[in-house]
Amino acid sequence: MAGQKHIIVIGSGFAGLSAACVLAQEGYKVTILEKNSQPGGRARVWQQNGFTFDMGPSWYWMPDVFENFFALFDKKPADYYTLKRIDPGYRVYFAADDIVDVPADRNDLDQLFESIEPGSATQLAKFLKQAKHKYMVGMGEYAFRPSHSITEFIDFNLIKKSFSLQLLSSMRKHVYSNFKNPKLRQLLEFPVLFLGAAPQDTPAMYSLMNYADLALGTWYPMGGMSEIVKAMISLAKSLGVEIQLDTEVVKIEVADKKVSYVKTDRGDFTADMVIAGADYHHVDQHLLDKPHRNYNKKYWDSRVMSPSSLLFYIGLNKKVEGIQHHNLFFDADFEQHARQIYKSPQWPDEPLFYVCAPSKTDSSAAPEGCENLFFLMPVAPGLDDDDTIREKYFELLLSRFESITGQSIRNNIVVKRSYELNDFKTDYHSFKGNAYGLANTLGQTAFFKPAMRNKHVSNLLYTGQLTVPGPGVPPAIISGQIVAKEAIAYFKGA
Repeated sequence: MAGQKHIIVIGSGFAGLSAACVLAQEGYKVTILEKNSQPGGRARVWQQNGFTFDMGPSWYWMPDVFENFFALFDKKPADYYTLKRIDPGYRVYFAADDIVDVPADRNDLDQLFESIEPGSATQLAKFLKQAKHKYMVGMGEYAFRPSHSITEFIDFNLIKKSFSLQLLSSMRKHVYSNFKNPKLRQLLEFPVLFLGAAPQDTPAMYSLMNYADLALGTWYPMGGMSEIVKAMISLAKSLGVEIQLDTEVVKIEVADKKVSYVKTDRGDFTADMVIAGADYHHVDQHLLDKPHRNYNKKYWDSRVMSPSSLLFYIGLNKKVEGIQHHNLFFDADFEQHARQIYKSPQWPDEPLFYVCAPSKTDSSAAPEGCENLFFLMPVAPGLDDDDTIREKYFELLLSRFESITGQSIRNNIVVKRSYELNDFKTDYHSFKGNAYGLANTLGQTAFFKPAMRNKHVSNLLYTGQLTVPGPGVPPAIISGQIVAKEAIAYFKGA
């Protein structure tokens, strides 16, 4: 099309794909440049000997965000994949003989809380009512703001609502004021462990995650989380988006305060606009010359990062009885592990960990009679990483898993792969090897996050987990929608 504006999106993660789809629908020519051989960013797939492993995200929360995204194109998730609600949503192991399954049914959930702490069902109703309000305001009125400055939030009605979001109170204080039993407290605090800050440092606003968890439910796209990527790729291509895989951007050249071209290891690309969906720190500090950077080294070093993860993808030649699709192993000291992630970063002494067994729900994840296991241990970003450390923790996690579940699996492992800090850095240029972006502390919320606009280059924008609204698959999809609107506004004002 003559005069059609060309937009380059760096990175094919959820934010990049979301932005590309919205912009292509508006009539822009969109090219995605992806350094890896697969699209999807962290949501890639590894296949070996009949096992299919989701390498990154494994929780499908906030189904309304996916519904709303596809509705922009008169589509729905069901046009691309089949969703199944997981019930129980997950299992928590406090000890071998102390197990809690979190049911999908609300009445069953009330009964569970009552059985652990008499009277807590009433408190849960109150807690989830507040959490729903935070979810509706947070996801409806906060999440979709580009957060360029505080002026976006100087609105009487929004300020009034902000008081009820408990921005200045901590998640720890909020949970502890409602529940006394340590199990219920851990159950309600666990989502924020993966948000990147200890509960005492996370605003109580993020109890909205408890509403997402306990009310909206835990779902699974049959075929794996990669089905979401396939759906967005299919949509993007139907809208005319071009996707170049195995194409790494090595430099963003700027002239007269505008991107002049993007240099890759496979040639140069010119464009009217660049949207960086790759790691923000990498783009800012390594792809741009110093005069064009938003921030300096001191700024980045002062950022509080979310955890990284030590991952093991394991294929067994037998089934494991008794475990659920999602399993949390909380048989260790929650406080100590949190301290060793956030307060005094180090490899943990007795870590909490998570095991996903998608083959419990989806037979396509493993050969018949086999089990697909995904072990995840949160760790501090920026630690040393080598094979000796990985093997030490593999043995630790394996022994704990076998002891707690009462089943031996080490002699049944037929597929094994580890993934850790160095892999996050190599594959995604992840800052300090983090897995989830910035910690969701008050000082890194909304307009305190790295800016979506480049301050020195007019046609360069940023999207993804290091900018607004934050980490996670649904926020990344929203981030792509926000940045697309910013790009459209740029061209309308040009």
